[in-house]
Parts: sequence; C-alpha cells; structure tokens
Amino acid sequence: MSRVEPQKVLVADDDAINRQVLAELLKPEYTVLLAKNGEQALERASRHMPDLVLLDVVMPDMDGYEVLRRLRADPHTAQMAVIFVSGLDRPEDEANGLKMGAADYIAKPINATVVMARVALHLQLVRQRRMLERLANVDGLTELANRRRFDELYAIEWQRARQNGWPLSVALLDIDAFKQYNDHYGHPAGDRALRAVARAAREAMRAPGDLAARYGGEELVLLLPDTDALQARRLVEDLGAAVTALALPHAASTVAPVLTASAGGATLLPGSMETASDLFQAADDHLYRAKQAGRNRVAWRAAT
Repeated sequence: MSRVEPQKVLVADDDAINRQVLAELLKPEYTVLLAKNGEQALERASRHMPDLVLLDVVMPDMDGYEVLRRLRADPHTAQMAVIFVSGLDRPEDEANGLKMGAADYIAKPINATVVMARVALHLQLVRQRRMLERLANVDGLTELANRRRFDELYAIEWQRARQNGWPLSVALLDIDAFKQYNDHYGHPAGDRALRAVARAAREAMRAPGDLAARYGGEELVLLLPDTDALQARRLVEDLGAAVTALALPHAASTVAPVLTASAGGATLLPGSMETASDLFQAADDHLYRAKQAGRNRVAWRAAT
C-alpha cells in the first residue's frame, strides 16, 4: 500500500514567536513550511506548492493583502487556499480579506483549537476539490490528462516561456495503422494497446512539468516546458522506441510486424514571436511529415 504524503501548510508571519507557535501546533499532522515576510511567502508558495497558506496580514514591506493578490495573479498559485491570520479583528477587516479571495480569517491571539479545526476543514476541501479536478481533467480510458487539461497547461506554459525566455517543446504522437489494428484484433484489444502506449508515454516524462495527454482517438500530445529541441526530440525518439519495444503484434500493419508510432514536434525558441497556435501547428505539420516519410519515426522542426 502506497504511503500518503502529509499535506503541506505554509506559515507566513514576520513574528518569529507566531511562526514557532503555529509550526509546533501543525507539525504532528502536516508538513510545515515557514516564511518571515511576503517575498519569502511568494517564493516558497511557488516552489513548494503548499496545500494551504496561513498568512499574516500585517507584515513589513509587503502585507498579506498584496501577497494574496500576487498569488491570485500567478496561474500556478491562483487556486491556492489562503487563511488570513491577523490581529486586525474588526468585521470590516475580515470582510475585506474574504472579498480578496481568502478562504477564511482567523483573529489573533491564536486559539489552538480554532486553528486546527479551520486548517483541517480547508485541507479537506482542498482534497475534495483536487479529486473533482482530477476527474474533470483525466481521460477515462488512458488515465492520461485529457485535451481540456492540455489546453489549460499549454496556455500557462506558453506564457511562462515567453516571459522567462525559456524554450518550450510540443510533440504529437500517433499510433501507426491503428484503425487496421482495431479492425483486425477488435476494439477491446485496441483499448488495451492504447493504454499500454499511454503508460509508455507517462513513463517517458522526465521533469515534474512534463505532460503526456490524450489529444483524441489514438493521438497523444506531449508538453515539455524548458526543454530544447535536442532534448525533446531525444525524449520522443526514446518514447517511439519504447512503443516498439512493447512488441504488440500488428499483423495488419504495413509498417512493422508490431505496433509502432509516428511523432512530430517543434520547439519555441527564446525571443521567438511565434504564437501558441503556430507552434502547435508546426508540431502537427511535422507529424504529417513523419507519416509521409514512412511512419515509425520522429520528424522535428529544425531550429531557425
């Protein structure tokens, strides 16, 4: 049975005693991260992706309201649950925090029972929300991300690549002669083959941000952030070899005696003015080239 990792809580407070009190309170049940100011809170939230943030409102240089505003402005942290913990206990202070998007508001001085109850409640809500999101974002047959999830993450990674000057690679992979496979072996066998290819694609992903998704039918799409053309092409070629290594017999194929796949890809270069649609179309065009060249191969747009 796999071990369930404890949920992560980030405590951001400029007062060392408050940080220590909250840390000691939470550590028996959760993984606790600490930040002593707003900048640290933003950096640790982005790097560690905590499940919940306990955020002091009154801090020097950057108050809790500004930290929350920046968290909400970043697509990676926009949905992060935040509870304000503050000595400002007027009703209008609490209302202001909730209007800004905080999940809850706890007044100081800290009451241990109240804090633990509120934290447990909101972490349960986080778990439930993520379960629903997973069901909405996962393809039922392959258990890969679905097209909707790919489109969401592609838009986010596109913006990050353009803003930071990072490369971004996209590839489309299509199982060769899959219609003939289904016709010859039957659709249940086709579903098993597609799941096997999906597992190979999932295992081929190397970085935490890499994504393999089912784009439609027997076509998969790979999203490889911060990956240059050489690295991306090598990864996709390795995936093609892994599909062949599955050694699934394909008597109806004119390509090979076993199931194979073709792929096409393209890489956004730093400083490029190419649009997201242009990059995806380039990957699709090169998938077509791979098929035209005989299938069971990878075609990649050369760097320009």
